[in-house]
Amino acid sequence: MPKAIFITPAEGKPGKVYYPLAVKDIPSPNPGPKDLVISLKTAALNHRDLFIRQHLYPAISFDTPLLADGYGIVIAAGPEASKSWIGKQVILTPGRGWKNDPDGPESPKGYKILGGTSTFPLGTLQEVALVDESEVEEAPAHLNPSEAAALPLTGLTGWRVFVSKSGNALPGRNILVTGIGGGVALNVLQFAVAKGCNVYVTSGDQAKIDKAKSLGAKGGVIYKIKNWENDLKKLLPKDRPFIDAVIDGAGGDIIKRAGRVLKLGGVIAQYGMTVSPKMEWSMPAVLSNIELKGSTMGSRQEFSEMIAFVNEHKIKPIVSRVVKGIDNIKDIDSLFDDMKNGTQFGKLVIEITGEQSSSKL
Repeated sequence: MPKAIFITPAEGKPGKVYYPLAVKDIPSPNPGPKDLVISLKTAALNHRDLFIRQHLYPAISFDTPLLADGYGIVIAAGPEASKSWIGKQVILTPGRGWKNDPDGPESPKGYKILGGTSTFPLGTLQEVALVDESEVEEAPAHLNPSEAAALPLTGLTGWRVFVSKSGNALPGRNILVTGIGGGVALNVLQFAVAKGCNVYVTSGDQAKIDKAKSLGAKGGVIYKIKNWENDLKKLLPKDRPFIDAVIDGAGGDIIKRAGRVLKLGGVIAQYGMTVSPKMEWSMPAVLSNIELKGSTMGSRQEFSEMIAFVNEHKIKPIVSRVVKGIDNIKDIDSLFDDMKNGTQFGKLVIEITGEQSSSKL
């Protein structure tokens, strides 16, 4: 029987508990009319997976395999699905219920993300999965299996927050990406560089800033330094001495700090608030006509647009570390440790089939 990884119950309050992982057998797939049977080869972590293990995420489930990012090969198709899919390498769309509305999910039940919750029964940390043929994209040929698994959720989130929401995906614009090193921030950096923007980054680690510069960032600042925005000002070009848009996943005091470098009418497009679930909105931001735009995940249409852009510009997601084997709980746990400690630069990937060994890319 195929195998999958689930969280298992443990005692503890939300934020204090840390649910253990367990490998379990799952039923062999029986495809419906338009289903594809996919042999999953790689899957990747996102911060939501860590939150699920800490019971800091809604509707967690002990009966749904973990993870939302997955890459695999189609090995069979239902009677009404196109047989042309068989043998193709594909990546799965990471959510359901949002087709193309620019404002948000059309489904009255909201957006359903794969992996680890009761809202949708599919996760990608399993050997074989059934997926409707409308919910896959052919994997870009220039990506290896680990890179392909690293793309879906953060790529979609980064595409929407930067391209669809910021209004500044244009050549010559100055873009600030906070918290470089996470998957979304790195995807935004890559998209913005490909769009011809001048990208600046923040991090608590100079080594991560240096890596970002090697990927095309113009420069960066350490956010742990008091009044880091003053250091950022010194990096900006003289003919455009301001930031056009901030792409932020942290929250905290970003309004105060970024407001001092944003142009009048500048945009803060925010896809997360890792510092705190609340932040202060200030009167100086109002007087500067700053716009704050929330953004989360993205639509099926935006997913297709993102994949096409990745293909066109031969963008390769950054992979921090790979471990091998769905039975390899010890090394899979170590990926979660990387995320807890914030040591990763890029995505954390599991090769579902393979020897129980760890490799770093």
